[in-house]
This record gives sequence, structure tokens and C-alpha cells, in this order.
Amino acid sequence: MIKAVLVMNTQGKPRLAKFYEFQTVEQQQEAIRNVFSVLCSRPEHVSNFVDAESFFGPDSRLVYKHFATLYFVFIFDSSENELAMLDLIQVFVETLDKCFRNVCELDIVFNYSKLHTILDEIILGGQVLETSSTEVMKAIEEIARLEAASSAINLVPKSVSGWRSR
Repeated sequence: MIKAVLVMNTQGKPRLAKFYEFQTVEQQQEAIRNVFSVLCSRPEHVSNFVDAESFFGPDSRLVYKHFATLYFVFIFDSSENELAMLDLIQVFVETLDKCFRNVCELDIVFNYSKLHTILDEIILGGQVLETSSTEVMKAIEEIARLEAASSAINLVPKSVSGWRSR
């Protein structure tokens, strides 16, 4: 099971923090600080896999990828494959690139809702739903189409029968 997905910049500011197991706000903040301290102290040429038992409990692993100014981090237990999680990060980033045409930190900051929608199409409740960025994009486009249709319906004035204008 995936325990958490974090996206943070190189200064340690979380841009996305989604926890799939209950943790208090204080525990979440402490976990984010601990993850960042581990990531910023690691040299570029070492493995992207880290043992996360010290801050996420027993049987926890962390995998990350560093793209430009952002770290994409998945924390998971032993029921998930480390290489599959690394590939899932790639799918997430590819989908963001397709959505935002070369994603950057500002895209994530100003499109927070869309970011969550994309992540929810890939992972729901800590379980992987979709591993194809093409399929995720189809779902995102369908959601956008339905939202546009819904807002168009809400813009049409409702007629009130039985009322005459004077």
C-alpha cells in the first residue's frame, strides 16, 4: 500500500502532500521535514530508494525522483515493488507534463485542484488504479468536459413558469 505522496521543492516547501494513512497535522509536518532532510543530504549519484522506517513506521520504504526544482516522493510498504513505484512516479510526471505542457513548480502551485485530480486517477486510497499516462489523460479530459458542460448548464437562467412580466 502507498502510505503517502509528496511533492516538495528543493527548499523543502511541500507543494503536494497526500497521506493515505491517518496522521495528525503535526505528524505530517514532521514526516515532511524528515523526508526533506533525508533527500537534501543525499548525493546525486546514489540510489533513489531509502528505508523510511524511522519516520513512517516498520516496513516502510521511500522512493523519489528529482526533476528540476521538485522532488517527487512516494512512501509505501513491502506489498509494493520499489521499481514499480519509481515507474509510477514517472507516469505521474509524464501526465503532469502532458497536462501543463512542460510542468514546472508554478503549475503545481496554481493548479492544485487539477494536481489532486490527476493523482486520484493514478492512486486512490493508497492503491494503484492506473499506470498509463494516456489513460489518465483521457479521464482528465473527460472530467474537464463534464465540468464545462455542468458549468454551462448552471449559467442558463431558469425560467419561472406562471410569472408574467409587467
